[in-house]
Amino acid sequence: MHHKRLLSLHNSRIMNKLRTILIALVFVLAVSACKKNGDAVREPQKRYWFEPTPYGMVYVPQGSFIMGATVDDPATQASTARNVSVGAFWMDETEITNNEYREFTNWVRDSIARVMLGEQFPEFLITDEITGESAINWEEEIEWSNQDYQSALEDLYLPENDRFFGKRKINAHKLKYEYQRINLRQAARRANAYDYKNQRYNGSIMQNGQVVPIQDRSAFIIRNSTAVYPDTLCWIRDFTYTYNEPLALSYNWHPAYSQYPVVGVTWKQAKAFAHWRTQKKNQFQALIKEASILDYRLPNEAEWEYAARGGLQNADFPWGAYYSRSCEGCFLANFKPMRGDYVSDNKYGVTTVPVAKYDPNQYGLYDMAGNVAEWTTSAYDEASYNIVSDMNPNYEYDAQPDDPAVLKRKVIRGGSWKDISHYLKVTTRDYEYQDSAKSFIGFRCVRPSFGNKLEY
Repeated sequence: MHHKRLLSLHNSRIMNKLRTILIALVFVLAVSACKKNGDAVREPQKRYWFEPTPYGMVYVPQGSFIMGATVDDPATQASTARNVSVGAFWMDETEITNNEYREFTNWVRDSIARVMLGEQFPEFLITDEITGESAINWEEEIEWSNQDYQSALEDLYLPENDRFFGKRKINAHKLKYEYQRINLRQAARRANAYDYKNQRYNGSIMQNGQVVPIQDRSAFIIRNSTAVYPDTLCWIRDFTYTYNEPLALSYNWHPAYSQYPVVGVTWKQAKAFAHWRTQKKNQFQALIKEASILDYRLPNEAEWEYAARGGLQNADFPWGAYYSRSCEGCFLANFKPMRGDYVSDNKYGVTTVPVAKYDPNQYGLYDMAGNVAEWTTSAYDEASYNIVSDMNPNYEYDAQPDDPAVLKRKVIRGGSWKDISHYLKVTTRDYEYQDSAKSFIGFRCVRPSFGNKLEY
């Protein structure tokens, strides 16, 4: 009898546990049903995301402004001013310096050298055991004085008949940066959209001057090969009857000019630098298991003007005044004050000066006027202000090799050390051809923001 009572009590406890579990399960299902109710569910964000400040850049908040000259300016053919809006972005606080650009050219040199050395010395390459693909081993040092290495790199150097006084030097013409990018503008064209009915693409795309039908998405990949070494002879070529040989021989490599803005780079070289900078940053992001960043690139014309204004609507210059001198009579930028006078505005030299020697504008951007003019990504057209959108306005054109020169014009902004103050105005437009390298044109990069630099 006692045994039966214990067994009954044991069974009762088991039933109570089962009943409790069943009630909990029903409650969970009920709550889940109430939560979803057959609708799509928005999952809560697991953590806040902060956008860190990119090194060497300042934040330019979103906003609207009057783009263009408010008064007709026949000298620069400025179009009618209009109100536009731009999204937030990051911008380099100074122009890209010789020191920064030299890192790019050295990287290109070393990457080419490691690939060449890897053909004879396997330690310079890392081979994936699964895919069989090879990658550069950047941990292995290159001993440039090593005789075996020099023999393996012979094709990277100038041939003997092309050397000055027999000096063995790297052939700068072989320092080419090869990269790929996706042409989103071509992919977005309605004519190039995927035809779901026929399960194919119906459009075509221009490649190397030829119209090619689109077979698959790889047609939207553009392959670029750009020689990256600056044109040092621009200092002599740009000016007739001058003595600029010292600058041609030393400006781009001597440590005395490390903090001077890089010049002698074409529009294509500036774009190649921006792509390399993006890849370098994203490789680091992958190493620390963080999300990729948006691309570094050249600013478009509207972004450049908006940033140069520093939040001020009606001022002629980035510093917010209508004059190129301060109340004390000091020049506020590096430019040409008057005929034949290149030095009254600065005490650092006749031509360019080190970056950030003059006060920044209210966004913290230096040299948005003077020192060197700056490439933008925008194509130059006298009437472009009349056709661009009022939201993130931009006018671009990918000029093909066979296109006439007029289609290869790119907007430059800011004026330079050789220009009079008129070209320093935030509204003044000018242009140069995309394959030209000048001693008075440099560049800086921008990077789009995710909309708010604080948190999401």
